[in-house]
Amino acid sequence: MTPDKDKPPLEDLIAAARGETEVDLLLEGAEMVNVLSGEVHRADIAVYGGWIVGYDCMSAKDTLDVAGTILSPGFIDGHVHIESAMVSPQEYARAVAPRGTTSVMIDPHEIANVLGLRGIGYMLDASEEIPLNVYVMLPSCVPATDLETSGAVLEAEDLAPLMDNDRVIGIGEMMNYPGVIFRNPAVLEKIRLAGTKRIDGHAPGLTKKDLAAYISAGIRSDHECTSIEEAEEKLRMGMRIIIREGSAAKNLRDLLPLVTPYNAANFFFCSDDRHPADILRKGHIDHMVRVAIGMGLSPVTAIQIATINAARYFGVADIGAIAPGRRADIAVLDGLDDPVVLKVIKDGKVTAEGGELRVPVKKTPYELPPSMQIAIIGPSTFEMEARGARARVIGVVPDQIVTRSLACEVEALEGQVVSDTERDILKMAVVERHHATGNVGLGLVSGFRFCSGAIATSVAHDSHNLVVVGADDGDMLVAAKVVEAMGGGQAVVEGGETKVTLPLPIAGLLSDRPMKEVARTIEKLNSATRELGCGLADPFMTLSFLCLPVIPELKLTDKGLVDVNKFQFVDLFL
Repeated sequence: MTPDKDKPPLEDLIAAARGETEVDLLLEGAEMVNVLSGEVHRADIAVYGGWIVGYDCMSAKDTLDVAGTILSPGFIDGHVHIESAMVSPQEYARAVAPRGTTSVMIDPHEIANVLGLRGIGYMLDASEEIPLNVYVMLPSCVPATDLETSGAVLEAEDLAPLMDNDRVIGIGEMMNYPGVIFRNPAVLEKIRLAGTKRIDGHAPGLTKKDLAAYISAGIRSDHECTSIEEAEEKLRMGMRIIIREGSAAKNLRDLLPLVTPYNAANFFFCSDDRHPADILRKGHIDHMVRVAIGMGLSPVTAIQIATINAARYFGVADIGAIAPGRRADIAVLDGLDDPVVLKVIKDGKVTAEGGELRVPVKKTPYELPPSMQIAIIGPSTFEMEARGARARVIGVVPDQIVTRSLACEVEALEGQVVSDTERDILKMAVVERHHATGNVGLGLVSGFRFCSGAIATSVAHDSHNLVVVGADDGDMLVAAKVVEAMGGGQAVVEGGETKVTLPLPIAGLLSDRPMKEVARTIEKLNSATRELGCGLADPFMTLSFLCLPVIPELKLTDKGLVDVNKFQFVDLFL
């Protein structure tokens, strides 16, 4: 998608709107959700050259009978990392477009942390001609912090040439909030780079004067609120609250009670990080709309939050509503009580029906460098000298990306720490995979409940080093080496035997296969992990966030254990 690439001449649009020219398509017989007036009313929609030109026409080349349905603007995902769906942008569109999503605001910081500008370029190129409007928020934090090793470093001067791209609409989530409030010059240069475009926020737990300072820098949104109290404070200070329903972090049900008719315009929806199985089984933004309505929110308000609110926030004037002068991006719903998407119209053409895409998707060949550059690892790599009786342990919080910092007695054998499966304390390691530095961060984690085996993944937010957790050092080594040999991916190992693998050849983050195939493999991975004793719904996604040193409380990077509240390294042992 390129903005206005195929927009008809202005004179022709005006003529079509006045009935002087035959329109291409008339959607006839439906009621529409008017997100501008806040009502549902009968309207026939006239489309010319892919753009809406009014609610009536003299004649149309084609008429589509949509009697008995409800027309909604195409849904907008206000903040998403396509990389978390683990497929290419083309395959992502094939999955979300039939669910009514016609626009996404992506932050490609995952692939940028691995491949820098080449990664951003790939995402722009691969999303060029797909049935989805893909707008880009340039990654502000590559790397997210200096507490980890990333594949690239992007400063303001590196990003500046991309700001002129029509599809670049701002600067992505500013995770380095200490860098903002303590006025780090490099961080402030990225803020200045945005100019009049938006800067997205990422400030979990930030409050009072520090929050005021952060917002004063021009940061106007946040998708990290996990409680009513946190969201309320940010709302009162002028932030737009992006309600997230991802796979690891689910905040919709917690935050929705804050929405009222008086403040609803200040909310919009996002998926952030949503796994293939969740998209295919539950849905995308359409799922959030159904849940919101089921919780008692007015259907019109729910659809406003899913459409026009994000368009207004990002200043994209041609999407988000069914009105003259806007793109003909429309979701045809079976009703409003528990809406299911029947058809999707993108740029005036039926692109999806019955949950399946009906148009071909052009595949962009990827020519990217190898992304697994690991120093030699061996049997001693995961050895951990017992330098005390008690240690800091990362405590997993189910369905959240925050963790707890626990203090636990450790199990030792001949002076070396070993995984304690009886008390659910397992070894964890982060192996640097971009520059073969040899960095290996070692730690302990509670919450996986493995009785045996190990899992490893090259998806590890945000620097995406190789992360492995297990009950046995030997299995941890095998799992790490399997992922390395695949050029990136995920693996389950038990007793030295590889049980299931998912190759991710694009930057160690994305598969080149269809999402349905990826989802099936992920289910096999999760099933194999359950056989190890794990009870987490999505253990690989949970593991991938245990390396993110901007989300409290305790995280592990290739450089060591991080107390996120203090933003500094801490010793493993107490």
